[in-house]
Amino acid sequence: SAGTELSQADFAMSKIAANERYGGNELRKAIDYFCHMAVVPDFYKIIEEKDEIFSKTPYFNKMVWLKDVKDDLYDPSYTDMLRVAFTSKFGRGRLQDLVALLSGRNFETKQYEEEIAERSFETLKEGVMNFMNKTHFERVTMILRSAGFITNNLIGSKNAVNFAFILYLLAREEGVAPHEIEHTIRKWFVMSMLTGRYSGTPETVIDQDVRQIKSYGVVRHTQAVFNATLTDSFWSALLPQEMDTSSGISPYFLVYQAAQVKMKDKGFLSKDIEVSSLLLNRADVHHLFPRNYLKKMGLQRGSYNQIANYAIAQSEINIAIGDKPPKEYFNTMLSQVRGGPMKYGGITEEGQLIQNLMSHCIPLDIFNSLADSYEEFLVERRKLMAAKIKDYFNNL
Repeated sequence: SAGTELSQADFAMSKIAANERYGGNELRKAIDYFCHMAVVPDFYKIIEEKDEIFSKTPYFNKMVWLKDVKDDLYDPSYTDMLRVAFTSKFGRGRLQDLVALLSGRNFETKQYEEEIAERSFETLKEGVMNFMNKTHFERVTMILRSAGFITNNLIGSKNAVNFAFILYLLAREEGVAPHEIEHTIRKWFVMSMLTGRYSGTPETVIDQDVRQIKSYGVVRHTQAVFNATLTDSFWSALLPQEMDTSSGISPYFLVYQAAQVKMKDKGFLSKDIEVSSLLLNRADVHHLFPRNYLKKMGLQRGSYNQIANYAIAQSEINIAIGDKPPKEYFNTMLSQVRGGPMKYGGITEEGQLIQNLMSHCIPLDIFNSLADSYEEFLVERRKLMAAKIKDYFNNL
């Protein structure tokens, strides 16, 4: 009535809630409550006080651990939870298939059988319990964090996280070694972000991926996709070209920041404070060619906000630089490390300055010709950023 389009997850939740014969009403509560508690841990008390019957179920015992969790790296919606539980247990990617299976549909005979409905509810319950499992949930978020994605601001795609969780559960079921699971999920998640694998029509790709995994195994399928997708031309040509964007939430810039976290880079012109600390606390996205400086040159928003013009910096350094032309403040920095007055940050040695600029993929010609050519600077920095991401990916 409000004009909101219902999703297949909405239909699935309705189907689950309406079925008391196989415990669908309790299962629906488990899904709703878990997703709510993931965001608001104190909701635990309300469930305990207001829903005594549910608080005595195995579902509640399985989610109690959430009451002490303050981590918000991955706060799943019921759609996310259903997708992971369904795909990992049924080996299918389309949620409309879940609705059909819960109705008892036999995909071979096109008939509806009560036995299939009963079995589907039991299988879905197992998938939901796997999702709520503290070890599984924390393991997946730990793996993502170990790849440099330390805050949910760096998580650009919920479906990429969902499939990372699915991949974890399938690999574990398959008996893949723990270290191999971690290595594979880190690389798969980053690949998914860089290629937009689960944007657009994610269910089709998820369905294809899970079927290939069921046929060939986790390691074989993932390696085949890496080899086919992340070719030399992807790193050297396609990725730098795709980085010609002004979106601050671009997956390329998010992965680049994760790479800086993983590589323990210091903030732009910072001597001691790492990018990770800045992202977790207070960081500025500094324009290497200051915004107002470029505005005065007649450039529009889409030009001066290019991600290749961004660097993560302490706010005091960003403020101190202000609107100064790049040639001026970079050469002031050069003077600083050669014994001049302290202007920006605490770097006092030329070697430290060069290392800092290299870690931020800033071409060293910034002291000379590139400081006068914004477009050339962007082209060169995109290449360096892509090379850094490639190095980061290969070492995940």
